[in-house]
Amino acid sequence: MNDNLKPTMLLIDAVRQAARQEQFLDVVSPEIARERFHRHLKLSPLAAESVPLAEVLQRVLAHDLTAPVDAPPFDRSAVDGFALRAADTTAASEAAPARFLLNAEVIACGHPPTVPVAPGTATAIATGGVIPRGADAVVMVEHTDLLDDDRPAIALYRPAAPGQFIAYAGSDIARGETLLRKGARIGSREIGIVAACGLDRLDVVRRPRVAVLSTGDELVPPGEPLRPAGVYDSNGAIVAATVAEAGGEPVLFGAFPDDEAALGDAVRAALATCDMVVLSGGTSKGAGDLSHRIVSTLGAPGILVHGVALKPGKPLCLAVIGEKPVIVLPGFPTSAIFTFHTFVAPVIRAYAGLPPEAARTVAARVPVRVPSELGRQEFVLVALADSDRGPVAFPTGKGSGSVTSFSQADGFIAVDALAQAVEPDTVEPVTLIGGAARAPDLVIMGSHDVALDALIGALADRGFTARVLAIGSQGGVAAVRRGECDIAPVHLVDPKTGQYNTHLVAPGYALVPGWRRMQGVLFRPGDARFEGRTVEQAIAVALADPACLMVNRNAGSGTRVLVDGLLKGARPPGYANQPKSHNAVAAAIAQHRADWGLAIEPVATLYGLGFLPVTPEHYDFIVPDARRERPAVKALLDALADPQVQEAIRARGMQIGSA
Repeated sequence: MNDNLKPTMLLIDAVRQAARQEQFLDVVSPEIARERFHRHLKLSPLAAESVPLAEVLQRVLAHDLTAPVDAPPFDRSAVDGFALRAADTTAASEAAPARFLLNAEVIACGHPPTVPVAPGTATAIATGGVIPRGADAVVMVEHTDLLDDDRPAIALYRPAAPGQFIAYAGSDIARGETLLRKGARIGSREIGIVAACGLDRLDVVRRPRVAVLSTGDELVPPGEPLRPAGVYDSNGAIVAATVAEAGGEPVLFGAFPDDEAALGDAVRAALATCDMVVLSGGTSKGAGDLSHRIVSTLGAPGILVHGVALKPGKPLCLAVIGEKPVIVLPGFPTSAIFTFHTFVAPVIRAYAGLPPEAARTVAARVPVRVPSELGRQEFVLVALADSDRGPVAFPTGKGSGSVTSFSQADGFIAVDALAQAVEPDTVEPVTLIGGAARAPDLVIMGSHDVALDALIGALADRGFTARVLAIGSQGGVAAVRRGECDIAPVHLVDPKTGQYNTHLVAPGYALVPGWRRMQGVLFRPGDARFEGRTVEQAIAVALADPACLMVNRNAGSGTRVLVDGLLKGARPPGYANQPKSHNAVAAAIAQHRADWGLAIEPVATLYGLGFLPVTPEHYDFIVPDARRERPAVKALLDALADPQVQEAIRARGMQIGSA
């Protein structure tokens, strides 16, 4: 064998061995997976711990709390006034006021009275002052006058009832009363009750300590330089934060390479010090995936589930070692978070003494067809918007490897394992995620552009929120005509006239000019196939070279229309590679995964690439006449005309206004 081929053959052998020996143990339904997992767990709160009052916020009370004292602990005045006997006031009126001699003390808060109230006398008292012996009512100072007599006295102009303006001992909290029940979530109001009883500590359920580990040779800790073929470990931070949201205490162990000995030692240390272990990565049986192998050696009952009929989330591994759950999440962020919320968060909540999280749903119309894989229940993240026909749910469509999918989604729809698709205009229940869904003030659907961020930022400065869904120019045109958005950014050339966007405007809609941006051919500096040539020459050379690989754009985008016009029916190598953004095109070229493609000039500059100008295209906005007077739409159009906003747009490489 050629020595140069040995490393390749060894890798192939490793892959084949993994494929033969380590397929998913048994892909099961989510219901079966949950039953197997829970069967080996004691899903009850952990032991109690005593915690200072300053640290109990959002903790769970471990036992019923009984009041050790009365609150208030004594009878006290509810107003500023005079403490007296109610029987002495029965004849008091405006015409014949009752006269009371003042006792020689003023009862202030925090000072016990020393002089009893005798018949015909009164004692000045402040709000919160202790009611003196002999008094059974308090009159407000506004209902009295000070008399100019030999001895200090007051005149009272209305009678008082017994108990008037007195808060009796125990009227708020009675000693022995159950104040809070076991399982109560401690908030600011509960803390106030506890403090009113004089308690400085509470017995709360101990938070489960959850070890968080990430695995993979490609992982780089955030804050360190990104090496070639590396990706930042976002899962560790995401999972740790989600553990805390579920009521647990995350313990970050960090990211580990695919080293079985080192990772095994870390997992054993985590098991020894924590209540649960959550790993992300190393579940799908590739040659470098080993988390499940390590878990299988840790003890009984061991791996209970390895493979769940979910999308995303099929590679999930659920195990119990002793009585401690060990979970290996898929490596892709969206898969990891979906499976975490489905299988891990309920266990953490049970250990933390929290009830199961109640699902919040809203019915929404899905405007596009959503294909699904038979045999697996599929979760599809969606963004919600208001339309002329009620709530509408748009799939975010970024895939299980997306870090931003969860942050930009309002919820998800569940597609049944027996369904091949969700058909257009189907009304589906959307399970909400995160906080309460709040409809944005403005919905923008269509083509995305780097300068659009400046416009959205200006809108935020004016107090309006916006949702931007990058669905391509043609998708934006369709959405705005269906009444699903307020504004559709577009940049589509009319092949008949060569003009941009005017052919898209139907009656009842207006085209608002935006800015111009230069589209061109991107290539790596120094590539003689492109350097110094015209666009026509460069494309001719690229088409003649079978080794010259292009990167295309997605169908429906304005850039794709431009690409197809330049190629005139040709389908060069790489044509089927169709990412959805200018940045993805530039990244593919900069990383030598492709040699050329079309994108806008600012992106070429950002990635240090060569640029051959093709055409200055117009990035404009279609606005329905019926929505033009909406405050958020008017604010965006005002911002578009603002000189400062225009300058920010120019700073991103665009041409706008008269400059």
